[in-house]
Formats: sequence, structure tokens, C-alpha cells
Amino acid sequence: MVVEKDLEAALDQVRADAAGPVAGVFGPDTVTWQIDREALNFLGAGRALLLQLAHPWVAAAIAEHSTTFADPIGRFHRTFDIVFAMVFGSLDRAMLSSRQLHRRHGMIVGEMPETVGPFAAGSRYCANDIPSLRWVHATLVETALMAHDLVLPPLSAEERERYWAESRTFGALFGLTADDLPADWSGFAAYTAAMAQSDTLTVSTAAREIATQIFTGARPWLRPPRWYRAVTAGMLPERLRAGFGFELDERDARSADNALRWIRRVYPKLPHRLRYVGPYQEAQARLRGELQPDWMTRCLNRAWIGRPQMDVRGGRSGGPSSAPSS
Repeated sequence: MVVEKDLEAALDQVRADAAGPVAGVFGPDTVTWQIDREALNFLGAGRALLLQLAHPWVAAAIAEHSTTFADPIGRFHRTFDIVFAMVFGSLDRAMLSSRQLHRRHGMIVGEMPETVGPFAAGSRYCANDIPSLRWVHATLVETALMAHDLVLPPLSAEERERYWAESRTFGALFGLTADDLPADWSGFAAYTAAMAQSDTLTVSTAAREIATQIFTGARPWLRPPRWYRAVTAGMLPERLRAGFGFELDERDARSADNALRWIRRVYPKLPHRLRYVGPYQEAQARLRGELQPDWMTRCLNRAWIGRPQMDVRGGRSGGPSSAPSS
């Protein structure tokens, strides 16, 4: 378990190694900024969610403690708000988001409603459990890079190692220590490959119901298009794709291929103002000494995090706010 003193010890190290109070934890010269600034990360959002749901504890926690069904757009905004605040926020904003996430996770405890994989009915789960946090962290790190490499030139081996080293710092914002995470990229790849084959990842009834609601549910205006569902399914390990009931027929494969072909042709030519996410553009404005992002960045922020400015809540920069919901 990650308890408060563990998190604070991890945050002390993050603060010591951070790019600076204004630049935040990572800063503009990092591979993390290079990867996470791309709007194409949305291509991997479905995959990351499904991989998290494939962990029975995570699925049970979302089913019992989340507003995903009632407010799917709100959950999307809160998830990206947390991640982007950690990556692109000022140092104080990143620290605040980390503590908020830990407090919220501390309230997410319960019992497994049924036996799924190695997790017995009645066994207790907690969102601040280290193996669960490690898996959620891994889904975010791996999927961001996978989405990037689907469209843009893949990272070099050296860049991958830098990305993973920075991702270990990202993990510290969850309270994960160096001993909780693989030492290098090859170790990380081995961990994710082993998890994909392990019965630790077993699609539960709750996970399947949540996935069905999101991808084929009763709200047609929120339902992802066919090509997006096909791309998402194609990014999943085959065993888990089958567990969620996703089928890839020829029409699906053709739809995904056509969409990716078009995206690869058009996306790199987009102006940076459209291609890069609002929180990244806000961070760049902050580095230039601008007190507030301009109107376009504020509009992009509303799309990604549900509000116009990342580093201000309640009208004060880095000020207190309510903990983000799951």
C-alpha cells in the first residue's frame, strides 16, 4: 500500500529532481512532453481504459465508486486533468494533483463481488495498492507511446530509455518508488508482456459491462465511431480482446486501416495550435511569463480537461480544490 508518508517521500525526490517551479516536474526538453503534447494520444484512450478494466480490482473499483456511466465526459475530463496537471502543470500544481489523486484513491476500498482470476469473492481491494497502481501507470505509459508510434516516426532506442526513465518519475507522483518499477525499458516491456498473459488480467462481468456501455452503449451521440472501436480493439492483446467480446472482421480492419492511413497523412501537417493539447500550450505560455493562456488555448483546455485553465482553480494559481473524481 502507498500511505501518505510514502507519497510525501516520493514527492520530496520529485521536487528535488524537477525541472523547476515554473517548468514543472518534466519541462520542455523531456521526451514526456514530446509524447504527451500530441492530441493523437486520444487514439489510445480506449485501450488504456480497457487494459485498466482488465484488472479485476480496477474494474470493481470503477463499477462501485465511479461516475463513468452517469458522466462519461466528466470522467474523460478528470482523467486527462490529473495526467496533464502532473505532466504540464507548474511544480506546485503537479504536487497538488498527486496528493489529490492519493486522497481520492484512499477512499476507494471495497470487496470483490465475485471471484475473478486470482481474486476471490469477498477479498478486499484498495486503489492505493502498489500492484494496481503499477498496472494503471503502465497502461498510461505504454499506450501513450503506442499511439504516438501509430502515426509519427517511432522513438529511437535511446529516446525510449529516456522516456522510461522519465516515466519512473511520473510513477513517483502515484507514490511508486524505484523499487516498485522496472529499471529500464526492456524490463518494463517484459513486465507488460507478462501481465498480458497473466490471469491477474481477467475480464470480469463488471469490466465487460462497463466496456459495452462505453463502446456500444445506449447513448448513440457518445458512442465512438466504428473505426475508433476497431483501432482500439487492434491495440489490445488478443486474449483480452476476446474477453471483452470485441471482434475484428474484415470490415473493421478496413475501417481502422483507412482511418489510420488518413490520420498519418493529415495529422503531421496540422498547425501546432491544433495538433498540441491545450495544457501543453498553456505550459509554454507559462514559460514565456504569460499570466493566462490565450482564448484558443482556453478553448482547447475545455475540450481536454473541462475547464479553461489548468493551473488555476477557484481563481488562484495552485490553490486548493476538491479532489478529482474517478
